[in-house]
Amino acid sequence: MINPQDRFWSDSQGYYGPSESPATKTYSDVWDWDQLRMVKVKGTAKIFPPDGDVELSILAPLADYLSPEVRAITVDDDGLLREVSTDPEEDDTMFIAYPPFSLCGSLSDCRTVQYSNLQELDRLGPFVDLTSLPPHPNIVPFDRAVLEEESRVIGFTTKYIPGGTLANPNVPFPFEWLQQLTQLVDFLNLDYGIIHQDIAPRNLLIDPSTHKIILFDFDRVAFGEKNLQDGRDDVSSVVFTLYKLIANDTSFSGIPHWERNIYMVQSISEWTSHRELDSEVSKFRKFLDEWVATRRSDVDGDMKRYLNAPNRLTLLDLPTAPEYTVPFEMGTRDGKPVWRTGRRSRNTAMNLGQYCFRWERSPQSRLLNNAESNVK
Repeated sequence: MINPQDRFWSDSQGYYGPSESPATKTYSDVWDWDQLRMVKVKGTAKIFPPDGDVELSILAPLADYLSPEVRAITVDDDGLLREVSTDPEEDDTMFIAYPPFSLCGSLSDCRTVQYSNLQELDRLGPFVDLTSLPPHPNIVPFDRAVLEEESRVIGFTTKYIPGGTLANPNVPFPFEWLQQLTQLVDFLNLDYGIIHQDIAPRNLLIDPSTHKIILFDFDRVAFGEKNLQDGRDDVSSVVFTLYKLIANDTSFSGIPHWERNIYMVQSISEWTSHRELDSEVSKFRKFLDEWVATRRSDVDGDMKRYLNAPNRLTLLDLPTAPEYTVPFEMGTRDGKPVWRTGRRSRNTAMNLGQYCFRWERSPQSRLLNNAESNVK
């Protein structure tokens, strides 16, 4: 089941006036990873200050009870529900033109499965994606490409690993898993020129059959200089991950990655353990510090090794879905309509008659209740 803390994500926040004025009307688009839908939360700046993420806590207790047709809710200055809207114009969900399988040459030899033939067993976490990598005992393997009824590629399946993730603080953490993680990072960064950019306890599975940790969720991956994000290098991520695993301290998670540096945790004199370990904390820290020193001894040299990795993958350009070449009207200029091509909202695509795959589904709580009723 998706961790309640990870279920909602605020996509954007807008103000119809100065954000400093409590009376300014505002809105936030909130994505619900459980139901795979977007709900616009509206109110005033009094209850929605900039960067407050208040909209998440307001939507959370309401989400499971909203009709699938609801596109927006409005709350008063006390955070109480005042109004719901089913107006499609309130829906800011972006349109995704999934490419036909026939255009995806790199997947021509892959096994496929129809989306309609998949049976949901559980919802493990939000935003689970995978990119193609060489086989490795600590990387979750690719299984099949998922096709919808028009044979468009909408996703991928991977091998199911039943051991859960390291986000569970009750899972013991042996020293060998730290060794596996640092070896994996060196393998990705220095052998294949890949930076994961999102190493965290929630993205580390435990394979009970091999007693190894498995890295997944490669949606932020960087190849060479493409997609590199400041503060998301894997060495820094390993440092913050180990500290979070040992100390169960989430205080650094709320700091933007571009404002973090490893000295914040390395300078903490004592890491008080709140997790079962098979060795003293000092052993973990000594190994980590030595590994970081090796990787950071020559920052320019480390980056050069990454950029000139001997087994760098050759990436094919993503096929352009033909739907994006269809022009759509986007406002007017000098009294004349302005036409654009490229990305568009789902509502715009539907008005043009373009096919839109709909991911929306019932909340998992409702599915669990139905399952319990059937058992009784």
